[in-house]
Amino acid sequence: MPIATPHPSVAEVIARFLVARGVDRIFGLQGGHIQPIWDQLAQLGVRIVDVRDEGAAVHMAHAHSQLSGRLGVAMATAGPGVTNCVTGMTHAHLERVPVLLIGGCPPVPQDDLGPLQGIDHAAILAPVTRWSRTLRVAEQIARDLDKAWALADGDGGPPGPVYVEIPTDVLRQSVHPACVLPEHMTPKSRPRMLPDAGLVSRAAALIREARRPLVVTGRGARGTSAALTRLLDASGAVYLDTQESRGLVDGAHPAAVGAVRARAMNEADLVLVVGRKLDYQMGYGSPAVFPNARFIRIADHADEVRDNRRGEVELLADAGQVMAALAEAIGTPSPALDAAWTGALRAEHVRRAAKHAEAMGSAPAGRDGHMHPNRIFAALRKVLKPDAITIADGGDLLSFARMGLEARTYLDAGAFGCLGVGTPYAVAAALLHPDRQVVAVTGDGAFGINAMEIDSAKRHGARAVFIVSNNAAWNIERLDQEMNYGGRVVGTRLAWSDYAGMARAFGLHAERVTDPARLEGAIRDAFANAPALIDVVTTRDAMSSDAGKGLGWVPDRQALTAWDAAEQARRRS
Repeated sequence: MPIATPHPSVAEVIARFLVARGVDRIFGLQGGHIQPIWDQLAQLGVRIVDVRDEGAAVHMAHAHSQLSGRLGVAMATAGPGVTNCVTGMTHAHLERVPVLLIGGCPPVPQDDLGPLQGIDHAAILAPVTRWSRTLRVAEQIARDLDKAWALADGDGGPPGPVYVEIPTDVLRQSVHPACVLPEHMTPKSRPRMLPDAGLVSRAAALIREARRPLVVTGRGARGTSAALTRLLDASGAVYLDTQESRGLVDGAHPAAVGAVRARAMNEADLVLVVGRKLDYQMGYGSPAVFPNARFIRIADHADEVRDNRRGEVELLADAGQVMAALAEAIGTPSPALDAAWTGALRAEHVRRAAKHAEAMGSAPAGRDGHMHPNRIFAALRKVLKPDAITIADGGDLLSFARMGLEARTYLDAGAFGCLGVGTPYAVAAALLHPDRQVVAVTGDGAFGINAMEIDSAKRHGARAVFIVSNNAAWNIERLDQEMNYGGRVVGTRLAWSDYAGMARAFGLHAERVTDPARLEGAIRDAFANAPALIDVVTTRDAMSSDAGKGLGWVPDRQALTAWDAAEQARRRS
C-alpha cells in the first residue's frame, strides 16, 4: 500500500506495510507501548482480534498461518506482554510456522534507566525465533520489516517466528517518503528450489529396487497432496502421515496404513521422509526403530534433510516438485515390490481402523461410572462434515483424538506438546472460516490454560465449538504416579469443575453432558448455537495408547517403552 501522508510516522509505515502484505487481521492485547501501531491499523480497517492473554494471540496467529497459508501477525506490549508470548513463539519455532510478533519497548531516551516494563525482550526471544531485533532507526523501518517478513516466510531457511520491537518514541517519529522504497513494501513470492535431476534419478532407482518402501510426511509436505498421491501410486509404497500432515492423502487410498504404524516402520527396507524431522515421534530414525531401512530425505531446507539419519539420497528442494519428478521417473510400481507385504499391511490397517471405529461408540464407562472419552469421538463422527476443522489439545486426550478425529483439516499441540493451544486455535479457525464447522476437543487441564479465550470467541463472533473432556485430572501424569510411584498421586487431581457454567457466564451456549446418549444431540445443538461449550464428564480409568506405551513416564533413550527397550538392546548386542 503506497504511503499517502507527506511525512508518515513509523507507526503508519508499519501499518501500511502489513496491509500491503495482505494482513487483514492481527491478534493481540493492547498497551501503551504499541498503541501508535494499533491505532494506525484500526484506521486502515485491519481487524483487531483482542485477546485475554498475549500468549493466546500468538497461538491464534499460528493457527491462522497454518490454515490460511499466509504469515500470521500478533502484537504485544512491553514487559510481561512480550514475555507472555515466549511459549507460543517457541511452539511456532518447533512447528516451523511463520508468525510475526511485533512488540513494544520503552523509548530510547529511557534505555537502561530502569523504565517501565524495560527488559531485553529481543535477547529472551532470540533462541526461539528466526530473527529477534529492536528496530531503532526510523528511516530503515520498511527495509527491516521486509527482512523480518522474508525470514519468517522461510526465504533462505526454514519458516518460523520472527520478533521485532520498536521503541515508542521511534513509532512517533516521521519518515521521509524517499526512505520507504516500493521494493520493501511490495509482497514477494518465496522462490521454489528445483530438484537436481541426477539425484532424482538415483532416488528413483532406489525406490525401484526396494521391496518394502514406506513414505512418511511432515509439515514440509503440506500443499503437495496431488504430487504425493502420484508418488504413492507410481511407487507402490505404503504411507504414514504424522500429526503435522494429516489429511494430505485420503484415508481410503490403498497406501494408507496408519493403524499399523509400528509394523510399517519396523519392516520397511526404504523410507522416504518428506518434509519431516526424525524427532522423538519418528524414533529419531534409529536402527532400533527402523532396523531394515535405508533412507531418502526430501525437504526444502536442511533442518529436515540431515538430522539424526542421513539419506542414501538427500534432495534439498521443493517437496512437491521432487515428488512429481520421482513419480514421473518411476512410472509404475517395480516388479521387486513385495505386494504381499503391502496388501497385508493395508488389510490389517482397515481391520483395525474399522474395529476401533465400531468400539468407540460402545466404549464402557469406568469404575467411577463416567463415560469413556472415545464416546465423544464416536458422536462427532456422526455430526462432522468432511470439511470440518478439528483441533485436539491435551495430554492423554491427544492420544484418543489421533485415532478418533477423522476430518482432513487437523491441528493439535504438536511436537512441543504445547497444551493450551486448542481454544485459541479454534477461535482463529472460526474467524478465518466462518462457513465451516470448527471444533476443539480438549482435556480439562489443557482447557484451563487458555479458558478465558472463550470470552474472545464470544466477543468476536467466532462460531467454534469447545468440547471439554472433564475427568478432573492431569490424567497421563496421574496414571504414571499411580502405576510407577507406589500410588502416590500428588498434584495431578483437579476439581470436577462446571465448565459449562463458566461458559454460560460469558454468554456462550453451554451444556454439561454425563449421559453418552445425549452427546450427539448436544454437539448438534452446539454447532447450531456456536460459540458453544460442552462439558463432558469422562472417566479417569480410560488408559490411552500413549499412556500404555510409556510416553508419560519418559524412558531414557526413546519416547516409547518398546522403542526404548529396542534401543537398549541394540547397545547390548
